[in-house]
Amino acid sequence: MTDRRGGGSTGAAGDEAALTSVALPRTGCILALDIGEKRIGLALSDPDQRLAHPLGTLHRRAGRRFPLAALRAYLEEHQPSGLLVGLPLTPEGVEDERARTARRIGGRIAEKTGLPVAFKDERMTTARALRAIRELGGGLRDRKADVDPLAATTLLQSYLDARR
Repeated sequence: MTDRRGGGSTGAAGDEAALTSVALPRTGCILALDIGEKRIGLALSDPDQRLAHPLGTLHRRAGRRFPLAALRAYLEEHQPSGLLVGLPLTPEGVEDERARTARRIGGRIAEKTGLPVAFKDERMTTARALRAIRELGGGLRDRKADVDPLAATTLLQSYLDARR
């Protein structure tokens, strides 16, 4: 079965974990999400999809649902044409429970917003963000809030560069 809102194909039982990436529109802003256990880093592209910049952080509470209401505020303000969700693969490139959770969240976002959702391997995005902060001469204690949006920015910029 195919979800025309950009969710991709779903399994026969409607399994959200079977959600596959779709092609995001080539015009308009793209909003990227780097989903962690406690925080979700957000990044946004320009409308020409050339540059990504950090946008902010959503906070998750253990045992609670994804903060969709907080995400909707960003969606209303920035009107993205699509969403990019980081897929946390293992170092070997295998999808584990964290990746399946990211796919479920992405599927739910696609379902609730009607926006197309694509997934991209996010391995090393946090490490790159941490390295960038260190190179800027800042201590991590002072810049901890910047890590998640920078990881989302790294993810999104990599996606944009690969599309050119």
